[in-house]
Amino acid sequence: MKAVRIHEFGGPEVLSIDEIPVPQPTPDEVLIKVHATSVNPVDWKIREGQRKEKFPAKLPLTLGWDVSGTIEDLGEKVSAFRKGDEVYGRPDPTKNGAYAEYIVVKANIISIKPASIGHTEAAAVPLAGLTAWQGLFDHGLLKAGQKVLIHAAAGGVGTYAVQFAKWKGAHVIGTASNANADFLKRLGADEVIDYKMEDFEKVLSDIDLVLDTIGGETQLKSLNVLKAGGRVITTLMPEFVTEAKAKKVHLIGFTAQSIPGQLTEIATLIDSGKVKPVIEKVLPFTSAKQAQTESEQGHTRGKIVLQVI
Repeated sequence: MKAVRIHEFGGPEVLSIDEIPVPQPTPDEVLIKVHATSVNPVDWKIREGQRKEKFPAKLPLTLGWDVSGTIEDLGEKVSAFRKGDEVYGRPDPTKNGAYAEYIVVKANIISIKPASIGHTEAAAVPLAGLTAWQGLFDHGLLKAGQKVLIHAAAGGVGTYAVQFAKWKGAHVIGTASNANADFLKRLGADEVIDYKMEDFEKVLSDIDLVLDTIGGETQLKSLNVLKAGGRVITTLMPEFVTEAKAKKVHLIGFTAQSIPGQLTEIATLIDSGKVKPVIEKVLPFTSAKQAQTESEQGHTRGKIVLQVI
């Protein structure tokens, strides 16, 4: 089978298209015929060697930690799925990913994909969707009627966070470029702040929750718009814990976990029309270099999907 792998850490040029054997599932794994995967920042951060300590993996390594496809084979202990089931999920980032024609994953980290969309759209959901869900609800404790600020609201995580927060009944504020303002309002944002023209720190206050995927100065300024007891939940390193304590607010960092029950809930929202994946572009998976280069530029609206079938 073909797989896009790295044999060393570095820039996009270290991605190579290799011919390798189809992996075989262990007793608690399934073999998935990959229909599509998608690009996340973790892909190129691992490629560059930025995540060696957080996600230790052996080289050569197949990248790509979103998958949508069909189950081709099952380990003998797997009873929750059958051959031919259409599934989606976020593979383990310490193991080979889904920039490949086949992938093996533990059966307990995947779920049946949303029925109303194809594999191309479903591949854009798991990692970004789980990150948004866990950031808002598991760590952010978002409730109806609260005010939430979502940074980079037009990005992969942001587009799901806007839709989830609106579904929950929150007042949703997003930061984005002005070009994305109308788009985000259609997704459910009540307010959009153009980060190029306005300083959100000067125009917002009494926010219950901030979802931060940017870090640095944005994370620090976010502490200043919270009400007492409010939360900044970051997908990056919590850099300003001391400052947060001084302001009597919470600053919490997290890494999304693959929780099948949440994938099932997200699929239900998609199938009921309350949430939709946002896809900027679809490329063949052999164009991973181009896809990662565009992802690194940080201006993608939603997700870039890599088509395998």
